[in-house]
Amino acid sequence: MTPLPHALARATALVVLAGGALVGAPAGAAPRTAAPGADRPDPTAAGWCADRAGLVVKGAEHQVSACLGDLTTAGTVASGHTVQSDWNGLHAAGTRNPSGVPGIQLDGYFPDTSTTNTHHGWDHDAQFVIRLPEEWNGGIVVTGAPGVRGQYANDFIIGDWVLSKGYAFASTDKGNTGAAYYRDGSSPGGSIREWHRRVTELTRATKRVVRQAYGAQADRTYMAGISNGGYLTRWQLENKPQLFDGGLDWEGTLFRAEGPNLLTFLPTALKNYPAYAATGDPAAHDAIIAAGFAPGSEFLWAFHHSYYWDLTQRIYREELDPTWDGALDAGIPFCASGTPSCDADYNYASRPRAVKDAVRSVSLTGRIRRPMITVHGSLDTLLPPAVDSDVYDALVDEAGSGRMHRYYLVEDGTHTDGLYPAYPDRLRPLLPCARDAFDLLTAWVEDGVTPPPDGFRPRPTGGDLLDTCEL
Repeated sequence: MTPLPHALARATALVVLAGGALVGAPAGAAPRTAAPGADRPDPTAAGWCADRAGLVVKGAEHQVSACLGDLTTAGTVASGHTVQSDWNGLHAAGTRNPSGVPGIQLDGYFPDTSTTNTHHGWDHDAQFVIRLPEEWNGGIVVTGAPGVRGQYANDFIIGDWVLSKGYAFASTDKGNTGAAYYRDGSSPGGSIREWHRRVTELTRATKRVVRQAYGAQADRTYMAGISNGGYLTRWQLENKPQLFDGGLDWEGTLFRAEGPNLLTFLPTALKNYPAYAATGDPAAHDAIIAAGFAPGSEFLWAFHHSYYWDLTQRIYREELDPTWDGALDAGIPFCASGTPSCDADYNYASRPRAVKDAVRSVSLTGRIRRPMITVHGSLDTLLPPAVDSDVYDALVDEAGSGRMHRYYLVEDGTHTDGLYPAYPDRLRPLLPCARDAFDLLTAWVEDGVTPPPDGFRPRPTGGDLLDTCEL
């Protein structure tokens, strides 16, 4: 899961949490920039795209469309058809991405009553983007935004890659965005439960619009996502398998009513990190390790304490247990243990049954019914694998679904590849491993090629870590 927007600095975090700056309305009157280096006919002229001007996203309350010379971020940044702040920080600087994919982009929103997503000046949640490449391979990839980001969050790390392979690509903001996503008017757990519905809604709508655009049903539909998007991959393959043929789970969040979940390990980190940072207190260090954080991840603790642990704990606790802090709205930032209603002192085990019921309403079971590959970094310091994917892998096996699951724990990967340039000798990007996993998944589903067995994937001693990975 992606409990909060990924950010490399507080200023960046605030921009992301605010929903992202408007890059440009998809259907604006300003001239479009031609696809860099494109050697194909301009799809904005008469031809494939222009012949499909009447595409309709069923169920959408509002939609706009555009013929673009390049649907990848290399083109959409210039043309105003992405919001870069949605995806900043999720990939390592210098990552090479494909480009030059002409086609149709559909932007819009489904009916909703909340207004946390301000993209395009719409002030309307349940926003989506659908991209239809001119050269289609017969498949669809659906994603949900990580953390509390908007619908363009996966454009660079997933969209560019799958579009270059010929897949139609669709992504949703999940129905609520930003650090106050829990204020959408629903009961505890309701904002997260809406994520499920929005992915299902977009998947069905995308299948229909694909039939309109290409005159044929999709041969394959895959779900993919990072962090909260990985959680949604797990949930959809457990609960809506009829819509999908397989899924890529990149460090998905784990909710379990009996634990573990975010609210069982983040408070321990918040309570003990100040003492560890001030004096190196061994007891505080050992408490954080015992909560599930990996030995060797200590060099990442200062960053995560500043930008992830506190905000993630407070906003997800407010969503699932708003009574903990009374009338306060998501608690007290960076409060010291002992402060009344401080999230550093939150004890999930002692909370009333209603809290456990709220978590149960968004819990995972492990009963996946389509092939799925999980990739997780050994140094993930927001969702440590010991209390996340290790546990979920065991749940899948206990549920009798182990034959449909592969789990690769990648040495030195962490929650966001944006940290890699700061620690190139201690971290490695997970994006190339996620791409390898997607290729393994499609070969498994479409060609019956069994993926390598589960296991730990050690850091290579050489080679290009930025753009390659061998699972």
